[in-house]
Amino acid sequence: MRWKPIFVVALMVTLVPLFLHAEIPLQERPEVADALTVLDRWIEKQVEYHRLPGLSIAIVYDQDIVWAKGYGFSDVEGKIPATPSTVYRMGSVTKVFTSSAIMMLRDQGKLRLDDPVSKYLPWFRIDNPFPDSPEITIRQLLTHTSGLPREADVPYWTDHIFPTREQLVKVVPTQELVAEPATTYHYSNLGMSLLGEVVAEVSGRSWAEYLQTEIFEPLGMSSSSGAPGEALMKRRATPYMLIGPDGARDIFDYYDAGAIGPAANMVSTVEDIARFASLQFSAGPAGGAQIIKGSTLHEMQRVHWVYPSFSGGRGLGFSVSHRDGKDFVGHGGWIGGNRSSLMMVPEEKIAVIAILNADDRSPGLFSRQAYEVVGPELLKATRPETIAEKSVVDPAWQTFVGRYADPWGWEYEILILGGNLVEFGYDYPPDENASAGYTILIPVEGTTFRRPDNERMTFELDDDGKVVRIKRRNDYIFPTKR
Repeated sequence: MRWKPIFVVALMVTLVPLFLHAEIPLQERPEVADALTVLDRWIEKQVEYHRLPGLSIAIVYDQDIVWAKGYGFSDVEGKIPATPSTVYRMGSVTKVFTSSAIMMLRDQGKLRLDDPVSKYLPWFRIDNPFPDSPEITIRQLLTHTSGLPREADVPYWTDHIFPTREQLVKVVPTQELVAEPATTYHYSNLGMSLLGEVVAEVSGRSWAEYLQTEIFEPLGMSSSSGAPGEALMKRRATPYMLIGPDGARDIFDYYDAGAIGPAANMVSTVEDIARFASLQFSAGPAGGAQIIKGSTLHEMQRVHWVYPSFSGGRGLGFSVSHRDGKDFVGHGGWIGGNRSSLMMVPEEKIAVIAILNADDRSPGLFSRQAYEVVGPELLKATRPETIAEKSVVDPAWQTFVGRYADPWGWEYEILILGGNLVEFGYDYPPDENASAGYTILIPVEGTTFRRPDNERMTFELDDDGKVVRIKRRNDYIFPTKR
């Protein structure tokens, strides 16, 4: 009968780590924390090397912000740091909010997606050279398959003087369709602006008011607006143009998008957009913070128009792409010195939001790398069956952790990641793959380690046990004060 106590002890050893695992915040789980360290180093160097003014980024898992951080400056001259609460212009990410408003009104029985736009906007007409084509519908505006031109016939991207509603009503009938409705995808800011007009007509409130009361306030998006007032404008990141040959950047003056606002005028923060992303992963009937029922969210996220390449298509307001067996749902945005990216993988309940206050770097690059580096570790950390044994780290390795450089300025960093001592080399230009540049150091004896190429690396210590230099192959690198 001696086997019984052994069984009880084994059961306790098995269960205790699982209970502890459940209590540890995701961002503090070793595998997630290590991945965030890798991502953090990479973003830091990207921002520094490309001389980006500022960047804010957030990673969401289900209903929680796992991690959020700002890099660089919201305002370079004033040395105001970029943070997760920095307010940016969202550009075309605005479109998913306008689309959400349409779907909310649809669920309330106030409109139908296959209704002609003219049913709600009697003034809407446009020259149609395709006599046998069907009327333009709300669904087609949501999927950019209406055949409408990209813009209203006003040069607002040249002079930043955007049309009023009255001007929009006057100019649209003078324009002509560029494609037959329901035959091809053609991205249209004009089409999304018309959806904003439908929201206003059906709800009896302006587009911006509807978003404020029906979306932003219920979700706790207190730093978001379609028509930002003085308080949010004061918190807005300074928008910078392309970097010049001398390294300087001019500043964009703020311009309101007027009647094109439903396509581009929103301001927000990565923290607020994270709340909207969490909504996308929720289910159940509409009510309270569940402003859109789960089945409608899924309807918006699935493909309604397939690109000819079959690599993705358009949801209802969202762009959808298919890579590595997964659907990536989201939208990008640009407007005068601000670039934004919302990227979600609904089946994994993971989202990344990245926003820049500069024109010359894609925020999508940061979103993708954040997902590639951190996403797999989040999934491991949230699936108990994948819990692995924690590696045993020699406490003495902590002495080696830090930054080093050779006499000519090339930098290296020693870290502990995944239970291993690791060397990270800062390449220039920085690699666009956030996981590149890491080398695991294999213990040999004492302070000597072996690199994968079998070359040795020895940490040389002084009498106080501090590193004075590292013999790396046959050369040396030295501790830095950075």
